[in-house]
Amino acid sequence: MTYPLIGNYGVNSEDIESSTIHLEAFVIREYEAEYSNWRAEESLREYLVRHGVLGIHQVDTRAITRHIRLKGAMKAVISTDVSDTATLVEKARSAPGLEGRDLVKEVTTKNPYTWKDDRPLDVVVSKRMADVGPPPKGTIRVACIDCGLKYNQLRIFTKKGVEPIVFPCTVTPDEILAVSPHGCFVSNGPGDPAALPYIVDTVKSLLGKLPIFGICLGHQILGQALGASTYKLKFGHHGANQPVKDLSTGKIEITSQNHGFAVDQSALGEDVRVTHINLNDSTVEGIEAPDISAFSVQYHPENAPGPHDSEYLFDRFLKKIRSFWE
Repeated sequence: MTYPLIGNYGVNSEDIESSTIHLEAFVIREYEAEYSNWRAEESLREYLVRHGVLGIHQVDTRAITRHIRLKGAMKAVISTDVSDTATLVEKARSAPGLEGRDLVKEVTTKNPYTWKDDRPLDVVVSKRMADVGPPPKGTIRVACIDCGLKYNQLRIFTKKGVEPIVFPCTVTPDEILAVSPHGCFVSNGPGDPAALPYIVDTVKSLLGKLPIFGICLGHQILGQALGASTYKLKFGHHGANQPVKDLSTGKIEITSQNHGFAVDQSALGEDVRVTHINLNDSTVEGIEAPDISAFSVQYHPENAPGPHDSEYLFDRFLKKIRSFWE
């Protein structure tokens, strides 16, 4: 974290975006143990300890950020013993990188669930049946493929009257169709999108059968399902101030991003168009296949945390769903 003082807000369960922490470690400049927030339930230290995550402070994180910005993303190691730095350097160098690794299976839900009363509620889904029954009359049901999904995405869906049903990343097309959804949402998540052919195949099987909306990793998965490839960025996009241009309107959006891979548009077919670009490096930030009601963006429109510029994309998805089923 580059903000110099971390911990003064504490932690509360209402703002948590996942059932657990998916960090390897948490590195900050200065830790404040005495938090002050009427909503706080525990300190940051207590939260990290409870989830078994290593935290370290008194580190010049801005210097590290400047170094990475110049040299590109790199491996690292954290140790309480620095007497043998050569061994630590070798340990960092031998650590597996992101390329070729399927990290989604490490963070996806184990069982399907829906979202009710601002919390997950397990459901039972099989190839031919689901205990959720058909969606209530007038309710839009969206099947969500969890690649590392954030709870606020589900909060936005339910706020807009949608019934989301979340599936593990290994879900099959038949299991998705068994719940009679009106659309399919492919979430964000970690790792190399090229290491996820099984999810790409699932999404490819659903093209034209359901409207599809992808965010971040979901954008990269949809891109591959539509024929594109992906590549690793030397300088990933991280932070809540990434400028993106909507090519259809000319509008500039300030977006929240956290990814190290991008879609290569050169292999996209004529029936797929680029809708958004990053103004810093001109990489693809959005694509759409209008004939089959499929679209995606590389950034996070669910604004948790971050700017609110792009929540309209959820409304665009619902509009596509209504048009698709008319």
